[in-house]
Amino acid sequence: MKVIPRRLFIGNIAKYAALSSLYPFVNNWKSQQDTPPIRIIIDADTANEVDDLYAIARALLEPRLNVVGITSAQWHTNPRTPNDSVGESQRLNKEILELMGKSAIPIPQGSNFPMVNTLRAQPSEAANFIIEQALATPEGEKLSIAILGPCTNIASAVLIEPAIIPKLSVNYLGFWYDVPTATWSKREFNTNNDPNAVDVLLNTANLEFRVMTATTSQHLEFEKTVMDQLLKGKGGIGDYLIDRWESYDRFWKTTDLEKTKWTMWDVAILEAIAYPELCEQKMVMTPHDNLARQIGVYTKIDVPAMKANFDRALRDFLK
Repeated sequence: MKVIPRRLFIGNIAKYAALSSLYPFVNNWKSQQDTPPIRIIIDADTANEVDDLYAIARALLEPRLNVVGITSAQWHTNPRTPNDSVGESQRLNKEILELMGKSAIPIPQGSNFPMVNTLRAQPSEAANFIIEQALATPEGEKLSIAILGPCTNIASAVLIEPAIIPKLSVNYLGFWYDVPTATWSKREFNTNNDPNAVDVLLNTANLEFRVMTATTSQHLEFEKTVMDQLLKGKGGIGDYLIDRWESYDRFWKTTDLEKTKWTMWDVAILEAIAYPELCEQKMVMTPHDNLARQIGVYTKIDVPAMKANFDRALRDFLK
């Protein structure tokens, strides 16, 4: 047996203890190197809220994700929705990419209107882009879609070109879902903004469909004091994100009027796509009024680890 000198032994313990504290980054280093990044399109109603901006900024800094495009989505049920909601999202997407030096990433514009029924698509640059990227996906691989708002653009793409169905891995932020009773509720903001589009995706056999529900993602809350320390006064995307938090009128909330915390629904779904090991998932049956098939549902997320991922990515970028 080889004898290790005491000083070297103690030094090694300290070194490995320090490395282990970097979890999940060090522990996942090998898998990140061995696995190619996920080709993903982010479809976002960016101007609707605050969390979309934080989620997009985070995704652009994640080595496990290859963001090939950011498409803009409409919304209309908010009483303060602008007439050109998709145009507002388009503007913010452009500004985020400029601030992060990522202007080469395409930002096709989506439909400004929801689907009128489940048979009629809403054509748009975004839908065409999704089709092009899906058809260009090599055999045996899939193009991931992260839907941060209504499903209009993705559902329209599926209706226009059904050949893309087996090439898509669709991840949707929406619904409420009670795990103990296996009960769905579609009375949720993203779903209400295009219920026909949601039904198209649920009713499409053989479409890989995974849901980050509001029930699960609501637990990911960021604290303003923490974000101030991380982002404020750093210029660029840091001050841009803080300004959005401070200037956005959260009119619907009657508590926490000082906005000391913000639910980061959209950050949760992108973290889940990049780091599935930080989540618990299960296969469940679709809502009773849809095609009976199994889809994936995220039932639990590791909130501290997701916060740590966000902190590390932005801190490194803003050095």
